[in-house]
Amino acid sequence: MALVDDLLKKITEISVFALVGASGTGKSFRAKLVAQKHGIDTLIDDGLLIQNDKIIAGRSAKREKSYMGAVRVALFDNKEHRDEVAKALQSMKIQKILLLGTSDKMVNMIAERLQLPPVSKIIRIEEIATKEEIEQAIRSRQVEGKHVIPVPAIEIKKSSPKIFLNAVRVFFSRGKRKAEGKLFEKSVVRPEFSKKGRISISEAALNQMTLQCVSNFNSDIRVRKLSIKTNESGYKFILTIDVPFGTQLTSVVSDLQRHLIDNIERFTGIMIEEVNIIIDKIRKPETKK
Repeated sequence: MALVDDLLKKITEISVFALVGASGTGKSFRAKLVAQKHGIDTLIDDGLLIQNDKIIAGRSAKREKSYMGAVRVALFDNKEHRDEVAKALQSMKIQKILLLGTSDKMVNMIAERLQLPPVSKIIRIEEIATKEEIEQAIRSRQVEGKHVIPVPAIEIKKSSPKIFLNAVRVFFSRGKRKAEGKLFEKSVVRPEFSKKGRISISEAALNQMTLQCVSNFNSDIRVRKLSIKTNESGYKFILTIDVPFGTQLTSVVSDLQRHLIDNIERFTGIMIEEVNIIIDKIRKPETKK
């Protein structure tokens, strides 16, 4: 029991930082700048646990052949993967860690899955990069399919030589004097899924999956209207439904929201930011003949 208490105390003493920005805006490229500023030597980026420029545990989402596969790796969807990284974290002596993600929800999900404390500080990519720098990073991602992993080339050549392109050395200065800065090396890669282009899920497919999930949850619920919107942070679902007489409205709304998020995120890898459910009508259940 004392061992468990010591372990929990050790984990809760970790300060969790997060760098958040849309995909392709340069988070991995600038992660070291954020880490240096806040005295952090440990990162979680795209499925990898990185400390002092070395890959400690995990596997890179950049090695996946499909975009959805990469999303699942980045979210530690596989139990064996997240257990490996969580176990490595528990054995390490760290005070601060930086998580990289495309949304607040994503970094909070990573923290929870890796048994870390909640994120205490979120840094936005817009706070550390200019509009022009972000646009340049997006162009590099969209046109050339280039991604960055914040570790030296030797680390990537050992584990993922097929996707390695080249190394980039960047000097980050802490003060006015050059001697106060530090030189970092980052690896530029081109994943298989980037060569083929981003795999998207059609609205029709999401509509069909949503209707099926509602039917599985309660076959007496009827979906009258369904709207699905997407942005850089994830998907937003708006459902208008009819429910049978006698339904506990508060309970069914919250339970259906959770059912939709859990199932659709698990089977597609997309991030659902919000599910709004509007009850249009309360009706008697249909009589079964």
